[in-house]
Amino acid sequence: MKQIIRRNKILALALLGYIILFIFNGDMILNAFNESAYYLVEMIKILPAIFILTSLIQTWVPTNVIMKNFGDGAGIKGMTISLAIGSLSAGPIYAAFPICRTLINKGASIENIIIILSSWAVIKVPMLINESKFMGVEYMLIRWIFTVIAIFIMAKIMKVWIKENNFKVEYDSYNQSKITVDEHVCIGCGSCVRNFPEIFTIKNGKAEVIENIIEQLSEEELKQSKESCPINAIR
Repeated sequence: MKQIIRRNKILALALLGYIILFIFNGDMILNAFNESAYYLVEMIKILPAIFILTSLIQTWVPTNVIMKNFGDGAGIKGMTISLAIGSLSAGPIYAAFPICRTLINKGASIENIIIILSSWAVIKVPMLINESKFMGVEYMLIRWIFTVIAIFIMAKIMKVWIKENNFKVEYDSYNQSKITVDEHVCIGCGSCVRNFPEIFTIKNGKAEVIENIIEQLSEEELKQSKESCPINAIR
């Protein structure tokens, strides 16, 4: 039981919150369930498309292309492209996180990821259109300018504070001594098990590597098994 709780800390905290709410204010529990159901339905509608998109980025977009346009050496061009992607995006902000994680794994810099996430959250084009309609064009333009400046400054600061090695998976380095599954990222979709049943298994709702199998695998098999995960949970 303790192991299950550790693997699902956020869900456990949410359930604890529901219990506390039920004890102290039973009338609000129905509203809480309705709100949770709304967001759950929204996520079910959006996340499959996001997983498909991340898989396409992982499979079809070469690492050198991502590094050239979003990596540390991309400069102003990378910042501009990142700002455009975030501004022209669609969907809620949580849809951006798996996409940005995939871009990091393919060589994008923390700086440009911060720009994508921040612009996605606060200066999307549909938001700007509504803002100009209700608040006026002048207000929208001034707010946009100062927000973009703040985003660029924040990206520079966070690039210094956050080390990319904490996130990045080097896809070009397949000569590793072992292969593991990040249980905090894995969602138990079973893609790796379906493609490589001799390497992976599902246990407690998460993928795991079968013991004593790694030394029997070639570098190409390791590479293919890592790429079988649509959300890059395999290391």
